[in-house]
Amino acid sequence: MKVNITPLFLSIMTITALCSSHAKAEDLEFAFNAGWDSKYVSEGRNNLDSGGIYQAGAAVTSGDLTTYATMVRGDSEHYIEWNFGLEYALHLHEDIETVIGYQRLEFYGDERSSDNEVFAVIAYTGVDWLIPSVAYTYATEAGGYFVEVSLHSPWQLTEQFTVTPYITQGFDFQYATEEHNGANHFQMGVEASYELSSNIAVSAHFSHSIAMDDIKEQAKVEGISGSLDESYAGIHLTWRF
Repeated sequence: MKVNITPLFLSIMTITALCSSHAKAEDLEFAFNAGWDSKYVSEGRNNLDSGGIYQAGAAVTSGDLTTYATMVRGDSEHYIEWNFGLEYALHLHEDIETVIGYQRLEFYGDERSSDNEVFAVIAYTGVDWLIPSVAYTYATEAGGYFVEVSLHSPWQLTEQFTVTPYITQGFDFQYATEEHNGANHFQMGVEASYELSSNIAVSAHFSHSIAMDDIKEQAKVEGISGSLDESYAGIHLTWRF
């Protein structure tokens, strides 16, 4: 089974951002993240037959370089996934945030497999309440890439509480499927984060993914009928120091 790291990558990006806002660039920064999601959805597809996943991760940041390790475990079926990676922040402009990285993926489930991915994310932060971004991921096993174009709108309702609605359009190019390319899914959702203290935060999300041509064509080939849309939610706790 081919699974990818999109949800975990977003979690790591959150950890990195939280750490960076509380430490000097030359200091070592550490973060731990643990959480649960009701489904394991990536590229608009539910990767497990039943149940959701537990997640746990650790990250270490030194200046612009972050190294991390994450683990995913199914809560209702046998599935374990490990990810080890690093990412580097580029300073192209004061209003542009750019990250490039590499990660190794190891899968333990009905089938044993592994993969390598390189990724890049660029976001424009010149407007506080509307942040556009583009994320690119290339997988060596599939020999293809996946692109996500997103808009996030963070609203800080109190000093500790932030709510961020978002929309994402995904495009598949021989990454999720070899036979079909193009529009993959459209996703919308809301994320909420509350800082319990200066170094502990709890966050939650609800997301709904709408299947598009790439997913629909794959379903026809595999003889899958019924709704291909996915709704899921999750909660996470982050500790940084």
